Amino acid sequence: MERAVARIDFEAVRANCARLRDELSDGAELCAVVKADGYGHGAEGCAAAALAGGATRLAVATAREAEEVARRLGHVPLLAMGALSEPEVDIALGAGAELGLWSEDFRRLLAERARAAGQPARVHVKLDSGMGRLGTFDPAEAIALARACDADPDLELAGVWTHFATADELDDDGYFEQQLQRFDPVARALKAEFPDILVHAANSAAVFRQRRSHYEMARCGIAVYGLDPFQGDPAERGLAPGLSLRSYVATVKRFPAGQSAGYGRTWRAPRDTWVGVIPVGYGDGVRRGLSNRAEVLVGGRRRPLVGTISMDNLTVDLGPETAIAAGEEAVLIGAQGGEEIRAEELAAQLGTINYEITCGLSPRVPRRPA
Repeated sequence: MERAVARIDFEAVRANCARLRDELSDGAELCAVVKADGYGHGAEGCAAAALAGGATRLAVATAREAEEVARRLGHVPLLAMGALSEPEVDIALGAGAELGLWSEDFRRLLAERARAAGQPARVHVKLDSGMGRLGTFDPAEAIALARACDADPDLELAGVWTHFATADELDDDGYFEQQLQRFDPVARALKAEFPDILVHAANSAAVFRQRRSHYEMARCGIAVYGLDPFQGDPAERGLAPGLSLRSYVATVKRFPAGQSAGYGRTWRAPRDTWVGVIPVGYGDGVRRGLSNRAEVLVGGRRRPLVGTISMDNLTVDLGPETAIAAGEEAVLIGAQGGEEIRAEELAAQLGTINYEITCGLSPRVPRRPA
């Protein structure tokens, strides 16, 4: 038995993409976002599953991610969405990636590096409709950038896009709609002038929230992996989690009342009890903030995680009477028996989002097919 393993359900990833395709407006493409090693699920396997489920394009954040996806999957339409330095531009272009564009200075750099590579760079002009990150706030500048790209022999205008700040917040006071209203005139103007470009804006949350945001493509990340963009139950949206995190009970120890577990003695047995030691910890991405909060599935039941999580171990209270023995499976994320612990549950306990739970699993946890 492995100390810790993340089991990846590629069939669930495929089915989630098929579900997203069904939700999209007619003719809209699905771009599966596989950045950050597929949100911690493993980019290569999840990219292949996403394509099998109907995704027609992939997206990443960095040049190295683009290079890795291209190396492993060959020629697939690929968008590198993040900021790139000059050496990173060369890497991304070498991988055949299309690139985001948001300023005249960056446009000149892309044209220069594309000229040196002997191949025009395909670019997507980004309007910052309210996210406050990459992109130009000025609609006129976005249109001017698009025209400059079209006139430059070293560039090919491939698309116009934006990103929503609050699509996943249903009580956002209309900000999502405001962003859509800022983007729509620019998108329509450029589409009328350049009919072959791709217009895209929607993320996973926007796909479920507003069909007007679908345009010609949606860039979906979190829902591809079966995590709910609204931090609820993914099953309510027809999604299935693509990852489980499993370990085992290394030893079972009898604790007398008052005996503490872990650093700082943050938990002391309130009565005589049995405690299981599970060889996984924050070095694997099980956050220390879950100490004395989370539960672990052992023997088909929820068991309280007690004491401070250490780098390589954590402890669970098995109760005063237990049939659990060393070697039994322990599930930190996923299902066992009739119980399930979802990433959304752990995120709520930490005051964060489900993305951070799966992205935070460390490289020392192997990803294996379910």
